[in-house]
Amino acid sequence: MDIQAEKIELAKLLLSTNNPKIIQSIKQIFKKEKSTDFWDDLSSEQQAEIIQGITEIQEGKVTDYNSFMVNHR
Repeated sequence: MDIQAEKIELAKLLLSTNNPKIIQSIKQIFKKEKSTDFWDDLSSEQQAEIIQGITEIQEGKVTDYNSFMVNHR
């Protein structure tokens, strides 16, 4: 089944239910999906490394790819 057909089927199921628990559960899924930020899933060490990398880029401490590869071949 393609994604559009799946969405239509889910919409039909949602429209046909009168169960408030089902509706609330679906709402919770969308809220969770919307509020999920990958940053929150990273460890503090990973976050620190990313921040350090961004700082180094802003300070111009970068090496272009070709120069890097010349030294590592």
